[in-house]
Amino acid sequence: MKSFRLTEEEMDYLAERYPTPFMVVSLEKVEENYHYLRRRLPQVKVFYAIKANSEPAVLQRLAALGSNFDVASEGEIRLMQSLGVDGSRMIYANPVKPAASIRMAAGAGVDKFTFDDESEIPKLAANAPGAQVLVRVQVENDAAVVNLNEKFGVVPELALPLLHKACRAGLMPAGICFHVGSQSLTAEAYGRALQLCRRLFDQARAEGMALKYLDIGGGLPVPERGQAEPDLDGMTASIRQSLEELFPEVEIWSEPGRYMCGTAVNLVSTVIGTKLRGGQPWYVLDDGLYGSYNGIVFDHWSYKLEFFRRGELIPSVFVGPSCDSIDVVARDFPAPRLQVGDKVLSPEVGSYCSSAATSFNGFQPAKTVVYEEQLAAGAREAVS
Repeated sequence: MKSFRLTEEEMDYLAERYPTPFMVVSLEKVEENYHYLRRRLPQVKVFYAIKANSEPAVLQRLAALGSNFDVASEGEIRLMQSLGVDGSRMIYANPVKPAASIRMAAGAGVDKFTFDDESEIPKLAANAPGAQVLVRVQVENDAAVVNLNEKFGVVPELALPLLHKACRAGLMPAGICFHVGSQSLTAEAYGRALQLCRRLFDQARAEGMALKYLDIGGGLPVPERGQAEPDLDGMTASIRQSLEELFPEVEIWSEPGRYMCGTAVNLVSTVIGTKLRGGQPWYVLDDGLYGSYNGIVFDHWSYKLEFFRRGELIPSVFVGPSCDSIDVVARDFPAPRLQVGDKVLSPEVGSYCSSAATSFNGFQPAKTVVYEEQLAAGAREAVS
């Protein structure tokens, strides 16, 4: 998987125009990722999980390509509405929702909801009567970097009883959904989950309930520091074969988030201070743990740091600008001797980095600029 990456000249060009830290998103890379997924899994309908990156330019590009959207709150629904996306192109995929939010979603035209507990049924029935519902089942995947099945999903043996109860409440049992976990590095968990869902679909039919949708969630990985390059060709080939064999008659949905935008964004930060502590170089960046590097805490993520100064690589410590001692971006990271004003480039920061950033200590989250708008064809030639 080839990631979008700024050259030193492009980085410097943008740094002259925008104060760091800033993020640069390539919409062409987002589009490339979308087309790859549609090509590799042609039977799958895409519902982009906007929690991964809700930059309006990204959402607009995906909407224009025909993507649908996975939303998890009133705020995300309103954002999509503001961009002209109809509620019929959304699935409210948060299994537990406030009653008022269900009512708002239904009023916006959202008619597809997921749930994983009986307590959700009365709320859905009262506020979105007749809505299509998918029950989320718990699946196992020890290989996922982020385990989503501890908090979400009903044990499989209770899935169909929940759908029957939803039916009796006036809702439309429409399907089953699962999520193997974020940054899943193999297709094995998908295979096990699909076998499980096939059994549930067969059992539902035997009980007089014809389900029509299967939502396979997200989980496709992107490159991470210290990890082997993901084999997306192999993973998607395996998933496609399982879908063809097990679900030829079912409409398949997916909810990619990290995969769609993770490789499409670079972060540019600046060294604002240098220290020597315990004989080791320490560098203070103008972005940190509470900002774009929040995935160290929230996402179990190890970020890449790239430098354009040459020299011997020395194990160094990189910290953020806040007055909190846990604001550490990397320890013992090989780096040349850096100076105040040097730029640091972090690729593959398109997922969760901007959407989960805070303004702790008054430091504002990094602004996002669009590569294709800032570096038009002429400008690209000028800096190349």
